[in-house]
Amino acid sequence: MASSLVPSPSTSFFHTTKKDLNLSSFSSSSQRCHKHASRKIYCSVAAPQQTQRTPSTTGSVKTAMTMTEKIMARASEKQQVRPGDNIWTNVDILMTHDVCGPGSIGIFKKEFGEDAKVWDREKVVIIPDHYIFTSDERANRNVDILRDFCNEQDIKYFYDIKDLSNFKANPDYKGVCHIALAQEGHCRPGEVLLGTDSHTCTAGAFGQFATGIGNTDAGFVLGAGKLLLKVPPTLRFVMDGEMPDYLLAKDLILQIIGEITVAGATYKSMEFVGSTVESLNMEERMTLCNMVVEAGGKNGVIPPDSVTYKYLEGKTSVPYESVYSDQQARFLSGYRFDVTKLEPLVAKPHSPDNRALARECKDVKINRVYIGSCTGGKTEDFMAAAKVFLASGGKKVKVPTFLVPATQKVWMDVYSLPVPGSGGKTCSQIFEEAGCDTPASPSCGACLGGPKDTYARMNEPQVCVSTTNRNFPGRMGHREGEIYLASPYTAAASALTGYVTDPREFLQ
Repeated sequence: MASSLVPSPSTSFFHTTKKDLNLSSFSSSSQRCHKHASRKIYCSVAAPQQTQRTPSTTGSVKTAMTMTEKIMARASEKQQVRPGDNIWTNVDILMTHDVCGPGSIGIFKKEFGEDAKVWDREKVVIIPDHYIFTSDERANRNVDILRDFCNEQDIKYFYDIKDLSNFKANPDYKGVCHIALAQEGHCRPGEVLLGTDSHTCTAGAFGQFATGIGNTDAGFVLGAGKLLLKVPPTLRFVMDGEMPDYLLAKDLILQIIGEITVAGATYKSMEFVGSTVESLNMEERMTLCNMVVEAGGKNGVIPPDSVTYKYLEGKTSVPYESVYSDQQARFLSGYRFDVTKLEPLVAKPHSPDNRALARECKDVKINRVYIGSCTGGKTEDFMAAAKVFLASGGKKVKVPTFLVPATQKVWMDVYSLPVPGSGGKTCSQIFEEAGCDTPASPSCGACLGGPKDTYARMNEPQVCVSTTNRNFPGRMGHREGEIYLASPYTAAASALTGYVTDPREFLQ
């Protein structure tokens, strides 16, 4: 099997039970932990002492913690937290966008007062991105509400868009919030980032606690700068082995979700480690963390390393401090994957955990392919799709193939960066030669369906292979549409054949 529920020799995996919780709630007089020079932590539990004990000279008592627990402890100004603790958590960044921003602003004004000021104008990031390039008046009004609020509050980081006819005429406009947050330097190790969007968990790729919240919570954070959160237990996913050249991070996360189901990580942290994870670039790590919410996860997190720090160079001047899970940290459970044994996957309609091998779906005829979104609309995603088209030897797509870059920067990359092995051709040139649609204006596009005039929205009951993150009925438009979630490799291969296709048909 490619995965197993096996503890790592150096890590304590455990299943939380009432007995475990009672054990961990012993007073410090009955639980003694000593940190030795070897950096190993030895803990013993003994009966309460009847005689007075002299104070410890080795510092405060400390129980090993996971990354998520350490970040939340720092943010709550506590030395230690445990899963299940409800703590007031100081927020480093609050993000909202055009769908949820107006509601959050309304709650803020109702509860704090019409003339109230946000807790920190430099910690609020507002990014219109969802329903942008549309003639829908209510969608456009939402952006107007954001603009008025940001002018009133003098919000430092408002990525505005005014000219909808030409996105390049808007120097401040960025595109999809989760990718823009990273590109603009708002994602930093050790911090707490909350956003009014379930895929805010994407930022966990940077070693921070990042999760989605509702409008009411966001309205409170706007005024108070903190939020009452429950500390989640952590699941650890160890992925080892050299990544096959036909797999991408999307295949890895689809494998995991298929393994544990869409409820398998409900209100839990998902920590990703192992040699495979360490080999991934930042955009692939973002894909991995992006879809933890599809398993019910509270957040996803990856230990920061040289890859993280390299990406952050020149993007932020704010000091940050990385944290890592202690060697003896307790995890609710752990999973191991040998990625060399994995194959390209899809999630069949209508659930992200409806996992199947791409080759098992080769008879599924499709009507369209969509490459875009916070999950699959990054520069590396388009590079991957171009690689498949290039490997096909000049074949043309058999179905309409829609390309929606996540941000302005990604759009520029699509038109300027040469694809390795192409003789200097850019993604846009390769896409044009393959017969794809011209890359669209950067936004969330049809991922969330949106108004009927949204580019590439499914207005008919069609079958689509998509690099997005959800395939529920109606997700991309029509309620009877069928969505197969896949990696950019699989999406591009499917575009070339008109059927769900294993990318190894072109890459090997």
